[in-house]
Amino acid sequence: MLAITQVVWVVVAVLALVGFVLLVLIGKFFALWVQALFAGAKVSLGQLIGMSLRKVNPHVIVLSKIRVVQAGMREVTTNDMESHYLAGGRVPNVITALIAANRAN
Repeated sequence: MLAITQVVWVVVAVLALVGFVLLVLIGKFFALWVQALFAGAKVSLGQLIGMSLRKVNPHVIVLSKIRVVQAGMREVTTNDMESHYLAGGRVPNVITALIAANRAN
């Protein structure tokens, strides 16, 4: 009986640890996700976590995505911006130039 109780406590501890890690991950990106959601920029929590794992600054990408959506240029995708960021490009500068070029037309 004592061994079963110990196993239950170990399982509970592991589940609590996993839950805490997930809570920290979601909490880290929740405000950014809500900001994107209310701005109409479609970025999921999974994408935000993936960006972080790929060493992409999610803050830069989401703010750029919001600017693109507000400018009415829905053809620029999050993956496009992420790829440009990973290639060493300056995403905010490119987005500013794209918006200016779009308004000039």
